[in-house]
Amino acid sequence: MPGIVEMYDVCVVGAGHAGCEAALAAARLGFETILFTISIDSIAFMPCNPNIGGTSKGHLVREIDALGGEMGKNIDKTFIQSKMLNKSKGPAVHSLRAQADKAAYSMEMRKTLQEQKRLTIRQAEVSGILTEKKENGYRIVGVQTVSGAVYHCKAAILCTGTYLKARCLTGEMVSHTGPNGLQAANYLTDSLKEHGVEIYRFKTGTPARIDGNSIDYTKMTEHFGDDVIVPFSFTTNPDDVQIDQVSCWLTYTNEKTHTIIRENLKRSPLFSGMIEGTGPRYCPSIEDKVVKFADKEKHQVFIEPEGIHTNEMYISGMSSSLPEDVQHAMYRTVPGLEHAKIVRNAYAIEYDCINPNQLYPSLEFKTISGLFSGGQLNGSSGYEEAACQGLIAGVNACMHIKGKEPLVLDRSEAYIGVLIDDLVTKENTEPYRMMTSRAEYRLILRQDNADLRLSEKGYQVGLLSKERYEWVLQKKAMIEEERKRVSSVMLGANQKVQDLLKSYQSIPLHTGTSLEELIRRPELNYDLLAPVDADRPPLPKEVREQVNILIKYEGYINRQMKQVAEFERLEKKKLPEELNYSEIHGLRIEAVQKLNRVRPVSIGQASRISGVSPADISVLLIYLEQRKNLKR
Repeated sequence: MPGIVEMYDVCVVGAGHAGCEAALAAARLGFETILFTISIDSIAFMPCNPNIGGTSKGHLVREIDALGGEMGKNIDKTFIQSKMLNKSKGPAVHSLRAQADKAAYSMEMRKTLQEQKRLTIRQAEVSGILTEKKENGYRIVGVQTVSGAVYHCKAAILCTGTYLKARCLTGEMVSHTGPNGLQAANYLTDSLKEHGVEIYRFKTGTPARIDGNSIDYTKMTEHFGDDVIVPFSFTTNPDDVQIDQVSCWLTYTNEKTHTIIRENLKRSPLFSGMIEGTGPRYCPSIEDKVVKFADKEKHQVFIEPEGIHTNEMYISGMSSSLPEDVQHAMYRTVPGLEHAKIVRNAYAIEYDCINPNQLYPSLEFKTISGLFSGGQLNGSSGYEEAACQGLIAGVNACMHIKGKEPLVLDRSEAYIGVLIDDLVTKENTEPYRMMTSRAEYRLILRQDNADLRLSEKGYQVGLLSKERYEWVLQKKAMIEEERKRVSSVMLGANQKVQDLLKSYQSIPLHTGTSLEELIRRPELNYDLLAPVDADRPPLPKEVREQVNILIKYEGYINRQMKQVAEFERLEKKKLPEELNYSEIHGLRIEAVQKLNRVRPVSIGQASRISGVSPADISVLLIYLEQRKNLKR
């Protein structure tokens, strides 16, 4: 039968946050790219809370931007409220979070994709991957759609989100659809299984959307955005994002809410056995919270707008899969929601995803050459986690075609490196969510220095312009120069200095000291000491911020850099891909099983596999040394 046959360099399956970054990266690197989506109207869709960033997730967005990705730029154009979280704590955990206009975010990203050269968007469901058999596996040669159309390619990236064999559950009602009633993708799973891909079943959920006109905001606490808005993208002019912001609102559940939930647990798919998939530990449904935290008298509920041109409000903190009638009763017990009208019911969604241990750190399948995977298909949750994987997969699909080394960020370089390493190395039995506590070196992996850490890599792979990279180099030079100058500035105990110290309730000087020592005082900082620093050069705010952080946290940063040096030593000890761990004497049985399954690329990665002990690592180090001596 005749049918459509086309040729592209890169095929990207799925146009969520991972697919958008993957497709843009591939096209911007000069490769003819096609992006498949079940619905063009769902490009960069936000089926859950329309916000970008948050604790640790803000770090990911900044890193995406530093590498040349799009998410930070897009939210800067479409946010309706912005806040820097954790400002009372140290800079390592400061995280930017912005509430997006849901429709505008999707439309703006779609516009960016449509205007991108070498990028074709196609509304179609991909039903299978096309491969050629090769030694120890397969090689990708294309994808096929449900209609039978064939698209040949040199590399493909799967970014299917929560659509694979998806089904949505609201109590006893089950609909075999993707998020928000969109069509599910029901065929690709079978094709992956035929190629030996191990599939998991995960679950996530979302709360109801309430008609904002039916809410009594007087019974809630109003939450405002920051007075001075900080943009996500390092390329956004801060003056352009100082806009009028919408408010969010805080209220709480109570014992009435919890009683209704407890009385109807048997009707919840979570507890009746209808849901097979594993849900996220760190973003549980309200019925999960009530059961697991039975001692809590109340739980926070944030009421957040979905956009400027809609009255729908997102009920953050109350995702649920309870039946429709229970939802109506439950939500109306919350102060301010007594007369709430539900626009869209809450639901749980089950979907297929892969065991990410089947991937290299480059996000390429170990047994299917040229096939990459990103986003929720890899068992992660969250828009930001998806986007950064999509970006890395997009870059590495291009590196694969070029025959170049992949871009792999390690745990000491980026939160992206932590996230991907956790996915491909550790056992993930539930949707993975990024948290600052997962990063061992978070003091040096701050969101404020993402450009300083990663711009060189973005420039080297070809996603950052020469002008942008040169600005980063200039910024680094200014920071280093000012850091040196500050360390040499001595201040005497004169009246001007004493008056300034007194104004900030700082201990007066009895003898001269350096400007650097005064900056280290908790109540003082680089900017506050400007009046007594006569020779201070005019510097951009971002440079001053870095100088202040580097001085205040110098001891901690130096200590962490020593830890990184030890980490890098183990990462550089590479393990041969063909190694049969069963033949290495001295390894425990569990270690042999885990090492043969994960097939780590280095001693460092091996040390992070659950079930591989320090003693096993010692055996591997001795084996590598003996192997090296034999080759001599």
